[in-house]
Amino acid sequence: MQKRNNYIEIEDFLANESFQLWILSKVDEQGWEEWTLENLERAKLVEDARLLLLAMRVPDSKLSSNQVHEALQETWRKIEQREALSQKTSKIKKLRTQRYWISGIAAAVLVGIFSVWFFKNDILPNDNVVTYNELVEENNEGLVEQTNNTEKSQIVTLSDGSSVLLQPNSKLSYPKIFTGNERKVYLSGEGFFEISKNPKKPFFVYANEIVTRVVGTSFRIKAYPDQQNVEVLVRTGKVRVKSNDLARSVENEEIVLLPNQAVRFARKEFIFNKITNITADPVLVNSVTNIEQLSFEFTDIPVAQILETIEQAYLVDIDFPHDKLKDCRLTTSLSDQPLAEKLKIICKSIGNETSYEMNGNQIVITTSGCN
Repeated sequence: MQKRNNYIEIEDFLANESFQLWILSKVDEQGWEEWTLENLERAKLVEDARLLLLAMRVPDSKLSSNQVHEALQETWRKIEQREALSQKTSKIKKLRTQRYWISGIAAAVLVGIFSVWFFKNDILPNDNVVTYNELVEENNEGLVEQTNNTEKSQIVTLSDGSSVLLQPNSKLSYPKIFTGNERKVYLSGEGFFEISKNPKKPFFVYANEIVTRVVGTSFRIKAYPDQQNVEVLVRTGKVRVKSNDLARSVENEEIVLLPNQAVRFARKEFIFNKITNITADPVLVNSVTNIEQLSFEFTDIPVAQILETIEQAYLVDIDFPHDKLKDCRLTTSLSDQPLAEKLKIICKSIGNETSYEMNGNQIVITTSGCN
């Protein structure tokens, strides 16, 4: 059971950093909105905590202790006035109890203020931060959002055939159908992209303060809202990375990345650090996933083994008639293809009206055997 399910006081919410981030920065990585809708009995507490947090929000990053003290005193004065007007007949003991309770709220609010202030000013300066919600709001198309709240990666197949391996605690917004002369998606968290080739319709991934432009290639982006760096690592093809229009940028520098190259964008300093030898970077080496390590070049390999490789790479389950494919072998290259295209090529190579159906991470192949 989540810890928040035991919250019974306003100060419980005010002391929660993810709640502060949701209210003050509109970053709902912990699903507060959905949780509130599912726990309507606590909606009043959530709203009261939200109003208090917003009322005490500090716009200036540099406050003296006197200013903080004066702000709290003023808030306390208004609370006392309201209590005096609405509860003139209340007993002194009750007023003292309420005073202690409200003082606790004020203290929790103060903790919340400085937690958010520290996060925004010491880790990520205000003028640099671009949130996932801001990026999505800039798009005037109707977007579909895929959120991965599970403990394993999920496959997202886009209308153009491109695929995204979305990692846990990540989400992706994208149009149901790509229109116009561009393809745009929005990422919060981490995803491995395999883009369907279309030179006339470039593909853009917006993530935090940067945008990655590709035509047809495979690459990984790691862009969590609470981390100091954004990373882009290219497996095949070529990508271009630069700051997006919502972020502060002096020169709007563009970085070109080729296979096995990466860029690490420091959000606080607003600096791009290009890495031409990813094997020499311990952080990148330790973060490499199966799909980036496995080879998709097959020479006279049993179909069952090829399908097993795909299962390992994408963490999917493939159901197929083993007895009908036990003698089937293929020679094919699937290195620069999205998952859907890989499956199409395999089915076409097997022949005999072989087809597949994909439902989330479950894939079913139907066939009467190989040619």
